[in-house]
Amino acid sequence: MYFHPRCVLLACAMALLCSCSSTLELRNPTGEKFPSVEGASLSSRTYAMPEDFSGAPVVLLVGYVMDSQFDIDRWLLGLAQTAVAVRVYEVPTIPGLVPGMFAGTIDAGMRSGIPVEDWGSVITVYGDANQIVRFTGNENPRNARVILLDADGKVAFFHDRGYSAGVLLQLKENVERLKAATPAKQ
Repeated sequence: MYFHPRCVLLACAMALLCSCSSTLELRNPTGEKFPSVEGASLSSRTYAMPEDFSGAPVVLLVGYVMDSQFDIDRWLLGLAQTAVAVRVYEVPTIPGLVPGMFAGTIDAGMRSGIPVEDWGSVITVYGDANQIVRFTGNENPRNARVILLDADGKVAFFHDRGYSAGVLLQLKENVERLKAATPAKQ
């Protein structure tokens, strides 16, 4: 299926306009269970989060606006360069009725800029997006929400102030601690 570039741009603009209509104060959910939400990867697999990630630690890089991709890319590069041995998922979180109506167009636009081999690690949340927004707050929406979930889906580490090499090393230490404490189901 072909999507005209103007349609993709229009859909992205509408998503941005509708996604952050109300600002919620930032909050640190460390120690809390991640809300039960559903999303779909760009490779069309449906995920129930955090349930589908149980049994091993996982890092979620949550973005609320297209501009958060820059921050997410820096976290991805840092995680790869420091060889953090954990599953990592980008989670574009787009609340609002209008973006959900254009989910196919928005996802197609994302696919056009992401290599096919990475589609499985990008899970977009539309319908349940407000639950994640309430969980972390959406002030400073260009900053990624870096969330490390333990094997039970609880937040073991949280950061929302932009990429930091020092914080990356703290995240790596937390991942290693969790992996050491997690039974060998991994």
